[in-house]
Amino acid sequence: MSRLAEFRKLEQQLASQLADLEAMKGDAGLKKEIEFESKLRALLAEYGFSLPNVIDLLDPHSGRRSPVAASKGVRKARSVKIYKNPKTGELIETKGGNHRQLKEWKTEFGADVVESWRTQ
Repeated sequence: MSRLAEFRKLEQQLASQLADLEAMKGDAGLKKEIEFESKLRALLAEYGFSLPNVIDLLDPHSGRRSPVAASKGVRKARSVKIYKNPKTGELIETKGGNHRQLKEWKTEFGADVVESWRTQ
């Protein structure tokens, strides 16, 4: 598409959007919503509340999480697992199962056998 054609297309879209905007400005329902929002925000400011405070107050079981509830979801730290290969005496210390050498052992000897080598 040429630059001129792209320009004309964008110009038409802009004109269409401006016409839609002008039509919305005359809508009585929109005017009522804008008035309600401005009065609500003024009332919230007067009492020192925010929208999340009001949502928690009116519907405590809503999908939003309060800051206090979010701190309860702290994970427990993973414990260190130690594996000792009885054939080589080699030790592996890991907190997860994504250790390269541990994966190689599990493919070579089988996961059940390697798990039996766990000392902790």
